[in-house]
Amino acid sequence: MSAEQKLLDLNIQLPPAPTPAGVYKPCLRDGKYLYVSGHGPVKMDKSLMTGRVGTDVDLEQGKLAARQVGLTMLSSIKASVGSLDKIKRVIKVLGMVNAVPEFDRHPYVINGCSELFAEIWGEEDGVGVRSAVGMGSLPNNITVEIEALFELKD
Repeated sequence: MSAEQKLLDLNIQLPPAPTPAGVYKPCLRDGKYLYVSGHGPVKMDKSLMTGRVGTDVDLEQGKLAARQVGLTMLSSIKASVGSLDKIKRVIKVLGMVNAVPEFDRHPYVINGCSELFAEIWGEEDGVGVRSAVGMGSLPNNITVEIEALFELKD
């Protein structure tokens, strides 16, 4: 089943693709690779999910924020290459969690994005290598920021 069909079957709506807030490109194609810049959790109304995991946001809200980042990235991918069906597989995901120093469940939070990608592209192609780390702060106090690398189909 195609990635675009999966979105329809799962009744997933994508938020609007964000415009750069600085001097960078949301996505950059280089040969067979698509590099996706760090994205935050953009909601349907274009507002951001904010707060620090461990004080303002609990574990499950953090995981939902990571899923929302994944949805935001899907919007940028579609805007960049036209269709999610042009993605062959996920290569790498780097997830950054805005968390208190004592928080240590960063991988669980970033699973929100990784599980979404697995839903869309399947376990084999939707899961790549990954790092999940904690940050003392993130831009605009967003809960999660994620960047990724994808392989494009020929």
